[in-house]
Amino acid sequence: MTVHRQPNLRPAGRGATRRTDAGADKPVRRGPSLSSQLHGWLDSHRGSLRDSLGRLWQQPFGSFFTCLVMAIALCLPMGLALLLDNVERLSGTWQHAARISVFLEMSVSDAEGQTLRDDIAGMPQVEQADWISREQALKDFQAVSGLAEALRELPDNPLPGSVLVTPSTVDKTELETLRQRLAELPGVELAQLDLLWVERLGAILALGDRFLFGVTVLLVLTLLLVIGNTIRLHIENRRTEIEVIKLVGGTDGYVRRPFLYLGALYGLGAGLLAWAVLAFGLAWLNAAVVRLAGLYDSDFSLVGVPLADGVSLVLGAVLLGYIGAWLAVARHLRDLAPR
Repeated sequence: MTVHRQPNLRPAGRGATRRTDAGADKPVRRGPSLSSQLHGWLDSHRGSLRDSLGRLWQQPFGSFFTCLVMAIALCLPMGLALLLDNVERLSGTWQHAARISVFLEMSVSDAEGQTLRDDIAGMPQVEQADWISREQALKDFQAVSGLAEALRELPDNPLPGSVLVTPSTVDKTELETLRQRLAELPGVELAQLDLLWVERLGAILALGDRFLFGVTVLLVLTLLLVIGNTIRLHIENRRTEIEVIKLVGGTDGYVRRPFLYLGALYGLGAGLLAWAVLAFGLAWLNAAVVRLAGLYDSDFSLVGVPLADGVSLVLGAVLLGYIGAWLAVARHLRDLAPR
C-alpha cells in the first residue's frame, strides 16, 4: 500500500522553507515592509533637502539676491494691503464727514432742543449728538462768514437751533435711514446729510482694492517667472547628472524632488525677508504718521504686520516657490529624457 505524505502547512517565517507536493524546498520571498519603504522615502527626502541646502550655501550671494528680488515683489502687494487696512481703520475718525445736521423749528426753545438732543443721543446708530443753540449758531456764522457787522443790524436772529449728530456707521443706506428717522421727529424742520465725503471715501477704498488686486496678480506672475528662471538655470547646470540618473532608471519624481525643495527654500527666504522689510518700513513710516496726526490732535498710528499676516506671507511665498519650481521642472524634464 502506498502512503502519501501530506505537505508541511506550518507558516513560513523569514528564512523558512515550505515543502511542496513535489517535495522540493523553496525559499519564501517577501517584498519590502511598509516601515522599510517609509524609511527609504524619508531618507530620500532628507537627502534632497540636504542637497538643496548645500547648493544654496555654495552660492550665498546669488541665493540672497534671488530671495531679495522675490521679497521686494512680495512687499509691494502686502504693503499696499496693510496701508489700506490702516486707512479703513482711520476712516473711523472721519465720521465727522458723515454728520447729520438736524435743524429745528424756530418756535423750539433751548430746553426743548436739549431734550430732543438727549433723545437723539439715545438712538442705537448715534455715537454723539451736540446741541447748538440759536445764539451759538449766530456767533459761529459771524466768525466764519466775515459779516459780523451786517448780522448785528438784523432785528432778529434768523438762524434756528440745531443738533449735530455723529452716526456710528458710515454705510450709505444706514445713514439715509437714520436721516429719515431724525427728520420725522417732532419739532424738526430739516435733517440734512452730506454724503459726499462718505462716497469719496468708499470710492477711494474701492479703487485701492481693485488696484491692489491687479498689482498682486502681476507680481505673482513675476515671482513665478523669477523662480522658474532660477530653477531652469539649476537644471541646466545639472543636465549631465540628470541624464545619468534617468539612464540608470531614476524616476521623474526622484529627479524633480531636489528642485522642488530648492524652490520652496527660495520662497521661505523671500517670505522672511519680506516680513522683515515690511516691519522695518512700517515702523519707519509710523514716526512721520504719528507726528502728522499729533498736529491734528489725534493719537492715530500705523499698525505693524500682524502675526497672522506675516505667517500667511511666508507660507504664500513658500507655495509660490514650490509651484514655480514644479512648472519649471515639468517644462524641462521632457527635454532631459535620455535619447
